[in-house]
Amino acid sequence: MSKKQKRASEQRPKQEFIFQKKNYMFMFIGIAFITLGFILMSGGGSDDPNVFNPDIYNFRRIRLAPTLVLIGLGIEVYAILLNPHKKKN
Repeated sequence: MSKKQKRASEQRPKQEFIFQKKNYMFMFIGIAFITLGFILMSGGGSDDPNVFNPDIYNFRRIRLAPTLVLIGLGIEVYAILLNPHKKKN
């Protein structure tokens, strides 16, 4: 390898992924929150369309599940904006 080729290879920055392990871990946690929220939101219907089931309006489906989905989306945004290369002083 000539000196010119060595200098050219030394000057090229190393290719790095945008996201690191920490980003992916937070993304997985966010997806788990979103999935749990949708699981908790499901169900509550009635087999007979002529019979009303009031369970569809319980706390779990109206408050808890949408809150978990929104928390999961917030975690996803944080995971995307997180800079793992940032050094602490």
